[in-house]
Amino acid sequence: MTNDILQQYSVIVQFLGKTLGPDYEVVLHDLHPDHNQIVAIANSHISGRSIGSPLTNASLKMLIDKAYETDDFICNYKGISENGHILRSSTMFIKDAQGKPIGLLCINFDDSKFLQLQDALLSVIHPSDYIKAHLKNNPDASKAALSSPAADSITENFSMDIPSLMEKIFQDATVSIPTPADRLNQQERKDIIEKLHKQGLFQMKGAINFVAGQFSCSCATIYRYLSELKLSG
Repeated sequence: MTNDILQQYSVIVQFLGKTLGPDYEVVLHDLHPDHNQIVAIANSHISGRSIGSPLTNASLKMLIDKAYETDDFICNYKGISENGHILRSSTMFIKDAQGKPIGLLCINFDDSKFLQLQDALLSVIHPSDYIKAHLKNNPDASKAALSSPAADSITENFSMDIPSLMEKIFQDATVSIPTPADRLNQQERKDIIEKLHKQGLFQMKGAINFVAGQFSCSCATIYRYLSELKLSG
């Protein structure tokens, strides 16, 4: 049944990709534990990903937070592509009859060329001093109006493979810690593991081995920390 549902959505991915045009990347994620990867994608040049690429950090956090229990979709949050373009991203939860998420349908809009046109138009109708004083430093009101409380705290990064994604999540969790990861004490390690769990790192295959390698400890130690924190690996 799950495969049949996602197969139908894979057709929708291609349909939306052609209908919306090249500035919209449309992505289908399979959330089966053995997969957790992209199974269909249109206009992949926007993020540079392909079939088989992993979930994003934002998707993992949505799942670990069980956002699907209160929302059917989350719209208009910030994404950052590999080339640095700011994207407007949205995710819809595909659920089975029991309400369990089985897939994600995501749309990432790259409006960079439209912003360039906007800047060009503003430079024609306004003096440069006026733009600097009144427009450049003001939030985009239309973009703010589109955002939702659930989307405000989300920033999505797009990784090509699982090791890159795990590395990104680990770096974000340890960026404020000056001590090398392999020299942290037990409580500091536990604090980091709790952060990693909240970001969904342990939803990915190989996460235990990865974190053990970062801490220069055994996998058994990581499992023990997770158990002591009452977290599941």
